[in-house]
Amino acid sequence: MSVLPSTLDSTHPAASLCGNSPAPAVRTRALHVVPESRTLPTVVGAGLRVPTLHGETAYANLDHAASTPALETVKAAVDRALETYSSVHRGAGFASRLTSTWYEQAREEVAAFVGAREGDSVVFTRTTTDSWALLSKALPSRTTVFVFDSEHHSTLLPWGRFRTVRLPVPQTVEDAHALLEEALADHPSRHRLVVVAAASNVTGEVWPVERFATLAHQHGARIAVDAAQLSAHRTIDLAEWDADYVAFSGHKTYAPYGAGVLAGRSDWLDAGSPYLVGGGATRSVTEDGTTWATGPARHEGGSPNVIGAIALAAACSTIARHREAIEEHESRLLERLRAGLDEVAGVEVLSIFGEDSDRVGVVAFTVEGWDSSLVSQVLSVEHGIGVRDGKFCAHLLVDELLEDPWGERAATAVRVSIGLGSTLEGVERLVAAVARLVEHGTDGTWTLTGSGWAVEGTDPRDVEVERPW
Repeated sequence: MSVLPSTLDSTHPAASLCGNSPAPAVRTRALHVVPESRTLPTVVGAGLRVPTLHGETAYANLDHAASTPALETVKAAVDRALETYSSVHRGAGFASRLTSTWYEQAREEVAAFVGAREGDSVVFTRTTTDSWALLSKALPSRTTVFVFDSEHHSTLLPWGRFRTVRLPVPQTVEDAHALLEEALADHPSRHRLVVVAAASNVTGEVWPVERFATLAHQHGARIAVDAAQLSAHRTIDLAEWDADYVAFSGHKTYAPYGAGVLAGRSDWLDAGSPYLVGGGATRSVTEDGTTWATGPARHEGGSPNVIGAIALAAACSTIARHREAIEEHESRLLERLRAGLDEVAGVEVLSIFGEDSDRVGVVAFTVEGWDSSLVSQVLSVEHGIGVRDGKFCAHLLVDELLEDPWGERAATAVRVSIGLGSTLEGVERLVAAVARLVEHGTDGTWTLTGSGWAVEGTDPRDVEVERPW
């Protein structure tokens, strides 16, 4: 089930307003439950055509794990909100009142999307990286953080070297469970936090979050879940998972307008130092000192990214309404992608837990004898396909998965990631392009330069395009 508006008064939480009283809410439309739609949402730019060595072709967007395109519903919400865009929580004018109301209703929509419980906070940030930096700053003194080396750098690094317990890349789910259980037993402390990804940004493999939450709580620890690679594909549910915190990014959830989320238990957030010190984060400022706000306002100092919040709320609402159709679409494309790559000689798909593990639409692979950077450039220049190559800000994991005692393995990989901007034709084109590369080589002549691989002659992508402003 998903949520849509119905007419109801909605009020925003009282917040510190730099001396201004909270503006009363405008009568708008609030949430009620509606049946899920079986149709597939559309994205902005679905008809994009791109230049290649062989002429113009439809763009095959297989790079959703880096950034997703905007949904048409998100664009419509942003266009609508811009018509009355104004200050948040600080103005008495109608436009400010309406903008303030929509901003807090966006918080409500996101809270429903993540399965937030009564008393949980939903703080708007810029990205998942920003969310973890915020939580790191709010942790109680001497908190011990447990994190696997398989994590994205944004989840691996912000906690501080001396209070972080690093766990090696596990071989199986059972191995991960055992490693964490041993580490928790060996590092007792008053405050402890386990941080895990719900889905790997390298392999797409889904971690059993509920199981790790149970283990963490058995040892008196809390758990924070990185849902950056899950939010666009599967349900996030703090209550069902019994997780303490979750973070994700709008730009990976079809809302590329600079908003992210940290949601979860409010006690540490209310006790921690404000993330952004300034207007909005204060209850009062006198010559004797400062009293800080509690709730989301404590960490949302300054004028918030209201357009980003509205965009993210629109994306969450749309995804919730179309959940089943989205999962069916991605499952079909992922099945064809994996089956197709499995038939190409020399292609090796990376995996943490094994090829049969559950995964969202993210597949990283290498091609024997071919540099991964060259593969991605060939896919783009010769076939109009967008993918990514490298270590995907998860260097420890990729190094582990590519480890070879004889030094003959690739140093990086190619990542294909599917979503609503992907089509079956695009997947088929990618499989055919990789097979052609293995069997016949490249169509163009490529040279490795100081700045990467370059095709002989003029790169067809180097075209003059009028600036969007």
